[in-house]
Amino acid sequence: MGGAVVDEGPTGVKAPDGGWGWAVLFGCFVITGFSYAFPKAVSVFFKELIQEFGIGYSDTAWISSILLAMLYGTGPLCSVCVNRFGCRPVMLVGGLFASLGMVAASFCRSIIQVYLTTGVITGLGLALNFQPSLIMLNRYFSKRRPMANGLAAAGSPVFLCALSPLGQLLQDRYGWRGGFLILGGLLLNCCVCAALMRPLVVTAQPGSGPPRPSRRLLDLSVFRDRGFVLYAVAASVMVLGLFVPPVFVVSYAKDLGVPDTKAAFLLTILGFIDIFARPAAGFVAGLGKVRPYSVYLFSFSMFFNGLADLAGSTAGDYGGLVVFCIFFGISYGMVGALQFEVLMAIVGTHKFSSAIGLVLLMEAVAVLVGPPSGGRSPKSHSLRWRPRRRRSSTSLLQTRGWTCGRWSIS
Repeated sequence: MGGAVVDEGPTGVKAPDGGWGWAVLFGCFVITGFSYAFPKAVSVFFKELIQEFGIGYSDTAWISSILLAMLYGTGPLCSVCVNRFGCRPVMLVGGLFASLGMVAASFCRSIIQVYLTTGVITGLGLALNFQPSLIMLNRYFSKRRPMANGLAAAGSPVFLCALSPLGQLLQDRYGWRGGFLILGGLLLNCCVCAALMRPLVVTAQPGSGPPRPSRRLLDLSVFRDRGFVLYAVAASVMVLGLFVPPVFVVSYAKDLGVPDTKAAFLLTILGFIDIFARPAAGFVAGLGKVRPYSVYLFSFSMFFNGLADLAGSTAGDYGGLVVFCIFFGISYGMVGALQFEVLMAIVGTHKFSSAIGLVLLMEAVAVLVGPPSGGRSPKSHSLRWRPRRRRSSTSLLQTRGWTCGRWSIS
């Protein structure tokens, strides 16, 4: 049968909603796990990095921030690369970059070198995997898209549950250098996932030529959509504090005198709750009577996340931190499962590759500033944790109001 390979969401191609899409879903699950869990999991190495280089908490926090900033800030670049070369080649190159950055970091002699290797190179590699995998997932699923997004988003907590204890184990046995080297090898699995991203094929019709790809590598017309603009602004403010708790909760627990293993287990608790929250939120959002109102469910999830973050600022012992991680994990999972489903509902399939890149770019500044500002304060953990957490909660609550306002007036 004659066919033309299409890698830009062509018209006339019905989403399979299954078949090879399940393999694509698995690949997206793994990529999402590495992309979101990795910046949080490396926080278990912060204490040893502080001792190695004689730096402070805010200095080590730049590692996670640069990782996330590269993941978000290179969004338009990823959009252009995907529209020009296709998802699979971009992801293969990204997998090599992600691995190379961690391997090179294991030989670093200064924190600046760690920023450049772990932060910039690995961050770029993860970005070149994350965005194309989401684009492919949303091309393969339509009716089952909310559920598929929820299942793929569950990769983040699953990998967080695994990578956090693994990182602690590697640090105890091999030190941070050996741990970084082994994690670099694990990231080569991104290349395996890239091989699963098979482009959709359009059956050639008699008398018709091959489909002509769009010449627009980055579609800026999405800014004419009021819903997209408000979504992007609200999401940017939201992420200012969204990643602060997972980055600092382990270090904060250690300052309270909690043993290292128990402190790292807090991320496992958060991730375990998150595992069930994301698929559940995706399943609920995909119900026939709920899907038209998924944007309201997304607004509620962000509001709930802000309340959990605000209440968590009162935690002063290990038990309080466990309770906080449970409620934060529920709300965090709901946000993670619904954010891209709502974006797709706003802009549609054909503009999604450009829209997601532009949204991630707008969120990059907040992601870069959030964690370091949360760790910049006196040595007293009560001063370092609570005021910054309240500030993050305020930003999150403001975002909830903006998002709710957008859907109420549309």
